[in-house]
Amino acid sequence: MQRSHIVRPAAMFWGLVVFMPVGVTYLSAILLMLTLLLAGGLRERYARLRANPLWWPVVAYLAWTFIVLAVRPHYPETPSNLFHGLRIAFTLLMAMALTREEALWTLRGFLLIAALNIVLIVLHYALGLPVPGALRGVVMEVGNKSISNALLFSIVAASAAVYGLSQITGHRPWRALAAFALVLGLGVVVALPLTSRTSVLALLLVIPVVCLHQWKNHLKALSAALILGAVVIGAGLYQLPQLQQKVETGIEELEKAQTGAVFHGSWIIRYYMYRDTGAMIADQPVAGWGIGGWTDQWHKRGPALFADSNMPHNDFLWMGAQSGIPGILSLLAIMLVAVWQAWRRPDIAGRYALAATLIALIASSVNSAMRDAQIGLAVLWIAMVYLRLAQESQDPDPWRGLWPTARQS
Repeated sequence: MQRSHIVRPAAMFWGLVVFMPVGVTYLSAILLMLTLLLAGGLRERYARLRANPLWWPVVAYLAWTFIVLAVRPHYPETPSNLFHGLRIAFTLLMAMALTREEALWTLRGFLLIAALNIVLIVLHYALGLPVPGALRGVVMEVGNKSISNALLFSIVAASAAVYGLSQITGHRPWRALAAFALVLGLGVVVALPLTSRTSVLALLLVIPVVCLHQWKNHLKALSAALILGAVVIGAGLYQLPQLQQKVETGIEELEKAQTGAVFHGSWIIRYYMYRDTGAMIADQPVAGWGIGGWTDQWHKRGPALFADSNMPHNDFLWMGAQSGIPGILSLLAIMLVAVWQAWRRPDIAGRYALAATLIALIASSVNSAMRDAQIGLAVLWIAMVYLRLAQESQDPDPWRGLWPTARQS
């Protein structure tokens, strides 16, 4: 493949900057797109895409988007919503177009910067090390960027859990303990300084699933792992009163919302968004209100206090409001096929991808993890790169050579 060597550093660059502000991640995405076009071998990449199980779900998603664009009304928000919808598709396609080596270069960048950021967090809270403004979202809650970073740390934590479980079966207890210590440490990070309930929820759901994947044919080992995990998680949650308080506050917000109360709160705004967006879909179930139509309808239906919101904190409801039930199904099919592909692979590569794609699916269901570029250009990209490696069906160890000791060909 001519000039293919230029894709590897571009892919690694995207992995390196996923914790950075969204402008930098946009730059990395554009750079990779340009290098893919310039590197040659487009026929080979196109053949790889056509053979990928995600190809037809993505094509259906794009086709329905353009049909709705043609037949339904347009709004001031139509250009931006169309752009974000296309960005989701291109992020998926670029990940699936990578070769195995290019995907490994992406993960080298991601895992390297994740490790450096973990060191930064420790130094910041242990020694008071000042943090540059561009990295504030790594060490503290600063809006959607810190949510994105927390989800990325959740992927790292889930990967560590998968590795630790493999070391248990490989009779390497010290490696397993080190991996589980990293899981607990990152769990504390996402629960406290980053304060991401989405990330905590994702970890609580994903780790039992990867246990089930590893020991689905060994019920005794599976039961023991789940019981031990429940004890460890329960003890951890008991030691985090701040997280308990946030959950209790959220429940109180929901109870007040049901009585008609309106005030700023994470769960109360979701209550109104989900209720009113569901009504939008019920009113226009076939083709929705048109691309960009959610904001227009939200201004008419939602509480005035939340009028500045531009997405319903759920990617599937967002698609349903602007393109109807077929829009929901097209986007949901993409994510479910991704998770299913990871589940079908029975080894550790499948478990890595299963954890990453499930985290992306959960985040898309309780936040705008695809629609919001601050999250989607990082979490969705990394999850799909994990999946890309799991789709190397002819390779028994697609993660082989992640940290090469010799020059790779």
